[in-house]
Amino acid sequence: MNVIVVGCGRLGSELAYRLFQQGHQVTIVDSLAAAFDRLDPAFRGRTVEGEALSKEVLERAGIEEADGLASVTNSDTLNAVVAHTARTIYKVPNVVVRNYDPNLRPVLEAMGLQIVSSTSWGARRIEELLSGNAVLTVFSAGNGEVEIYEIVVPEKWNGRKLGEMLKAEQCLPVALTRAERSSLPIGEVVLQTGDVLDVSATAQGIAVLRACLAGKEA
Repeated sequence: MNVIVVGCGRLGSELAYRLFQQGHQVTIVDSLAAAFDRLDPAFRGRTVEGEALSKEVLERAGIEEADGLASVTNSDTLNAVVAHTARTIYKVPNVVVRNYDPNLRPVLEAMGLQIVSSTSWGARRIEELLSGNAVLTVFSAGNGEVEIYEIVVPEKWNGRKLGEMLKAEQCLPVALTRAERSSLPIGEVVLQTGDVLDVSATAQGIAVLRACLAGKEA
């Protein structure tokens, strides 16, 4: 896959290297040549210096043949314009944009862009950790109708079968991590204290699970 990463900051340089490691052809664009010093020495993709708003720079980066583009600079406006250009003018099939300011997220959504908002997600995650919630949200699909939650199995669940604890029809197991190894769990698996369980659920399903964790349902 031919991928363009716009912005060689901490996120862009890490993303470019990870894509390169996966065997993709990666070109990273930044207006400052010094930014490319952040790239891992083992990175063997292309670097293009120049303003990403420039048609000449984007075409030099290979946007006409690109399968995907990620605009991850620290400017929401720049990210939006580059991503919109990639989708509407160059017809890049897979475009992802980084969002800093949550107030601008509706604008990006209205443009039909795929968005990663580290600010919104990070704030929510920290809030959950500080509040001591037993159930942490790690992914939200659509408008939040279905989400993936992470649970650390409590002592009172030790030795119980997964199927006994997940009774709600709208709450399904996704992964079970034990001793840093993950597996696809089945109902007969016996839980151990400290296991990390990921489940997908609707609002109704997670409400039942929270009640179970609180001891209101055996």
